[in-house]
Amino acid sequence: MVTITLRVSGDRAKHSEELAVADLSPALDTADGLAWIDMRNPGSEERAWLLAQGYHEMAVEDCFKEPVPKAFVYDTHRFVVVRARDADREIDTEFLCVFVTDDLLITVRHSAMPSVKNFGKRFGSRKIQRRVELGAEYLLYEMLDAIADDWYRILGGYSERIDVLEDRVFDPKTIHTDLLQDLHELKQDLREISKSVSPLHEVVSRMMRPDQDYITESCMVYWQDIFDVLTKLNNDVENYNAGAASTRDTYLSQSTMRLAESQAEANDVIRILTILATLMFPITAIASIFGMNIEVFGASTEMFGLAKIMGLMGLTIAGILGYFVYKGWLSR
Repeated sequence: MVTITLRVSGDRAKHSEELAVADLSPALDTADGLAWIDMRNPGSEERAWLLAQGYHEMAVEDCFKEPVPKAFVYDTHRFVVVRARDADREIDTEFLCVFVTDDLLITVRHSAMPSVKNFGKRFGSRKIQRRVELGAEYLLYEMLDAIADDWYRILGGYSERIDVLEDRVFDPKTIHTDLLQDLHELKQDLREISKSVSPLHEVVSRMMRPDQDYITESCMVYWQDIFDVLTKLNNDVENYNAGAASTRDTYLSQSTMRLAESQAEANDVIRILTILATLMFPITAIASIFGMNIEVFGASTEMFGLAKIMGLMGLTIAGILGYFVYKGWLSR
């Protein structure tokens, strides 16, 4: 379902107005100050309206497909594509397309985004209302800062989560059955976060280049701030990724070592059993052969006698053990 909301700076800043696409142009004509239009799940009518407003067809097309993060300056407007967190329970990212003119900011998205909701709260704040003379470029800064703040809030729990998993990996007393799955899910979440943070950092870095003519001098101090914030955020994500990878590798190494130790113990058991079986086989053969012809305990028909048979068994065992020692099989 298409949802279009309009906010205007000033007395109406704290209240959003839900409009149909046919009412957008008249509402903008009467707006006095900075305006923000948020389009969620736009369709063909919204596409036609954007084109009719003079926005570049390639930029409009990016709003209705899977674009790549970018920042581009057209003759009459600027265009930005970034990724922001989806509002579902899992860590998902979706594209957010932004058109910027002097006094109008238009966001186009296809899912609920906590950062956009947070920006809506900021729009009605006194801080933004005091800086309306900076234009929609400042609103774009606040929007990107809201995305960064959203990721900072999410990452706040990941440092503790990595520490907990590290403690479990190095805990010799307890076996955690789901540890590998937890580490895998952690890596998946950090990879998804990196899909938003890393391109956002690159886009802002590109926007701040002097040859891009994207940032005006009056707003440069704010964009330097968001660049520093995103640099730290990007470094944090990389560090968490490295920590999660190191923890997972340590866990796999420990699992491999435990498996090797278990295998070595099993090999020792098999070796001992094999030696015992090897020793018992000739004894069993001797006992079976002579047991058919000898009466023990005083029988007069005995062929060799019990003592001689026991001696033969002992010599056989000694010979086999001597051969094992010669080969070094008993010391392995």
